[in-house]
Amino acid sequence: MSSQMYDTIIIGAGMSGLAAGIRLAYYDQSVCILERHYTIGGLNSFYRLRGRDYDVGLHAITNFTPKGAKKGPLARLLRQLRFKWEDFALSPQLGSSVAFPGIELKFDNDLGLFENEIATHFPQQVDGFRRLVQQILDYDDLDETNFEGSAREFVSQHISDPLLVEMIFCPLMWYGNAREHDMDFGQFCIMFRSIFMEGLARPFAGVRLILKNLVRRFRELGGELRLRTGVEKIHVEDGKAVGVELENGTMLHAKRILSSAGWIETMRMCDDIDRIDASTAGKMSFTEAISVLNVKPQDMGHDRTIVFYNDSDKFHWQKCDGLCDVRTGVICSPNNFVYGEFDGDKAELPDGIVRITTIANSDKWMDLSEAQYQLEKLKWYDRTVESAVRFMPDFRSHVIDTDMFTPKTIRRFTFHDNGAVYGAPEKKLDGKTHLKNLFVCGTDQGFVGIVGTIISGISMANQHCLRDEP
Repeated sequence: MSSQMYDTIIIGAGMSGLAAGIRLAYYDQSVCILERHYTIGGLNSFYRLRGRDYDVGLHAITNFTPKGAKKGPLARLLRQLRFKWEDFALSPQLGSSVAFPGIELKFDNDLGLFENEIATHFPQQVDGFRRLVQQILDYDDLDETNFEGSAREFVSQHISDPLLVEMIFCPLMWYGNAREHDMDFGQFCIMFRSIFMEGLARPFAGVRLILKNLVRRFRELGGELRLRTGVEKIHVEDGKAVGVELENGTMLHAKRILSSAGWIETMRMCDDIDRIDASTAGKMSFTEAISVLNVKPQDMGHDRTIVFYNDSDKFHWQKCDGLCDVRTGVICSPNNFVYGEFDGDKAELPDGIVRITTIANSDKWMDLSEAQYQLEKLKWYDRTVESAVRFMPDFRSHVIDTDMFTPKTIRRFTFHDNGAVYGAPEKKLDGKTHLKNLFVCGTDQGFVGIVGTIISGISMANQHCLRDEP
């Protein structure tokens, strides 16, 4: 059994872990990132199937700001990691919408469009909406005092039409809410700003470009990245983490440990904790049906980048009883971003792509035999598409290839209990644990989305790993 000493060990090579590693390496810390999976990225990873590249979780990146912007999470991220805007090469959305029966509210990266849509369809609510926006602008991300308050209670103080309330919540919950039925007040404000006020974008090459740049920078700075290297235990002595034991028995020691594995998953590794209450784990997991088309969505008259749809006046955000709940979902068309030009030609994805996400029950997917699993994937792909084409042109005659990932896939890439995409409902905003030198970053710290998780890694590294130990 060998041993090695680092300033910081980071568990997980997702966006937050890689960002934290870069931040620490800039200050000459010896940093080792340990990743159990064979690839980087966690949920925001990628794979290749039948000659085509697929992103695991990427629909769009929130918190978009154009080149040259000095404010906002994206600008802060670039400064802290010392990247150029071109390193992420983000292309803004064409325009998205929230679609409920008989009504659609369009939005883009300018809040004015969404406000105009509300003024048109809900004229009696527009003044209340403006007051809501002002309070969201006044919200301080660093103020933890009312983060966990009810967002529904907050919105109801300004918006009286129940349908508009549901239409506002639908995209925010879909893109960043671990809590069933309601949403934390602080998370609501963060997601509202990131989607409706800053907006959506996508790197032309998908998530690979961001991950490639993060890993390259980390290694250039002397950081060590180990794939297929799972952590079996975090060893604790006298109230302090002293190191980790790997699945192969190797011991690594560090002054501090930063984990992006999730709160419950991290506590389960600590050898001073006998029992973990797994019931506190997040329950919201998804399936995603991916269709490759022989035409581009715009050729069929579909120019929306994202459509958040719901088939009734009430939006149901909860773990479903069956394998899937197709009453609500997200339609993403990666072709429908404003891509730039390369060598004088407009950049275009090689195929038409439609991605449709639905709520799923992780327990039921995990309990299937392999034969049942493959059969249910085929069934639910068909049911998911059938549900979605009520809100977009029917593309089924143009499909040339498909794939579908499930909570089982999410579990394989992230190792999160229940395949919980947004982690546990209770967030650890300060990143602290019961041990003075063990901290968490990533989804369970409280920031979600690609930009959010990167900011989480940066923030936790700044607060806990770049200061002298107490």
